[in-house]
Amino acid sequence: MAVIAVVLISVAFYDRFIQRENQLLINFPLVGRLRYFFYMMRNPMRQYFGDETFYDSFEKLLWINKVVKKEDPSLSFSPAKPYANQHTLFRHANIVNELNEVDTDFSVTFGSNCRYPFVTRSIIGRSAMSDGAISPEGTRAFARGAAMAHFPINTGEGGLTSNFLTTLHCRFCNKEYLEFKKGTLFAKSIYHILRSLTNAEIAQRIYRKMVVRQKDRGTFIFDDEQLLYFRINWESDLEHFPIEVPKGLPDIVFQIGSGLYGVQDADGSFDAVRYQKVIRFCRMTEVKLAQGAKQTGGKLLANKVNDDIAYYRGVQAHRDLISPNRFPYAETEAELFDFIEELQQLSGKPVGFKIVLSDREGFEVYAKELKKRKDAGRGLPEFITIDGGDGGSATAPLEMMSRIGLPVREALLIANEVLSEYGLRDEIRLIAAEKVLTADDVVELLCYGADFINIARGFMISAGCIRARQCSGAGGRNCPVGLATMNEAKRSKFLVLEKSRHIANYHDALVQGIRSLLAVMGKRSVQQLSMKDLEVSRV
Repeated sequence: MAVIAVVLISVAFYDRFIQRENQLLINFPLVGRLRYFFYMMRNPMRQYFGDETFYDSFEKLLWINKVVKKEDPSLSFSPAKPYANQHTLFRHANIVNELNEVDTDFSVTFGSNCRYPFVTRSIIGRSAMSDGAISPEGTRAFARGAAMAHFPINTGEGGLTSNFLTTLHCRFCNKEYLEFKKGTLFAKSIYHILRSLTNAEIAQRIYRKMVVRQKDRGTFIFDDEQLLYFRINWESDLEHFPIEVPKGLPDIVFQIGSGLYGVQDADGSFDAVRYQKVIRFCRMTEVKLAQGAKQTGGKLLANKVNDDIAYYRGVQAHRDLISPNRFPYAETEAELFDFIEELQQLSGKPVGFKIVLSDREGFEVYAKELKKRKDAGRGLPEFITIDGGDGGSATAPLEMMSRIGLPVREALLIANEVLSEYGLRDEIRLIAAEKVLTADDVVELLCYGADFINIARGFMISAGCIRARQCSGAGGRNCPVGLATMNEAKRSKFLVLEKSRHIANYHDALVQGIRSLLAVMGKRSVQQLSMKDLEVSRV
């Protein structure tokens, strides 16, 4: 018994204080290993227990968890979902292509007529997830992964925070718009000692406590080259801010929700100057009217509204943050498009809006107003993001999660048809999002007419999400891996650098999977995809 006790204590000590590959085991040493035991037993015991149909199929989740580690994701025998249950099939070509014959360019151009068009380097982006809903460490991992793999990342309605700028280095910045915190020689010595004895994340965490006061710790960016902390000084004059997006940053899409977080003045109204400062770090703007999981304003419970989030959003800390249902500058469709036009003029960059469709008639109201503006020679939104009614969210009312809004496929058919009928389709890009996990999901939505695909849950899983469904923080429950919580104890163990590589690997595996599907479908580029490439059975 003594030997067993020593072994168990040793394993727990290793999990908690030595290993830095798995944040679940840091938070739950020894006990957390039971998850992987049961996970290992899942396939052999499948015939006795149910399948994870909530996330489409267990194999899709397994695929993500393998590709993030660059393991071979090939399957044996057959997937859990029988072939006969598939409602949509891809039509393969009689004469297929070799992989090297398929285009590697997956760029999409938004706002070709803008002063600063946005040409993406991928056809896939990380969907809107706010800093605060996601932990600061999780946001930094997503930002780093996006910079590594060159895909866009949407800020969510929480606005632009320092964590999205984590890859920024001082040498690329005008010091006039920054404020700094510099460590003493003693603090730097401690950092170097801890760096050599432990790892970079622990050393940086201790160093941050020595350099930055408690209230501001989450709002400063660490420059590992100069060992200092800095953040944007939003009080600096606009003339000091960069004209072009600084080097090293990911391609950021700035989302404005009904709370106007990050771009509101003291009275809560839109602040045009602050917006101009923010957009200097972003590629384009998305105005959020609704999302699939909830057609209400955003919700952030009090236990997630810490001092950092209060600073970024201009609100009081430790209080439930409930955004208005209606966007303040969208009392009518005409007012919405006037506001979008104002953003276009202020930024010189693409601006679009995010909606959920319920029927053709509702979308046609937008199209009629847009056609009127086009005929009058006025500007149009550069894109429309369509979120499917079955999309997810960290905090949403049960009654809205799957009962309001069309699935994204039906919505895409309506949007394409209506925009084409009104002569608007060539000017407006369509971004689609809803329960996308693997490459076949992406290709299917491209066949339905999407120009670009946003993914949330797939990227969450690549960042270590174990689907505990405790994202909201309600009832004192917190995300066990530190990804979707503001709980200091949990998030402090999140492995930012490790997970950023996993996130980048997931994106790259998706692109490779898309190319593989295009090859067997006889296509050389995604532009050749259409509904003719699908065999859809109506059940």
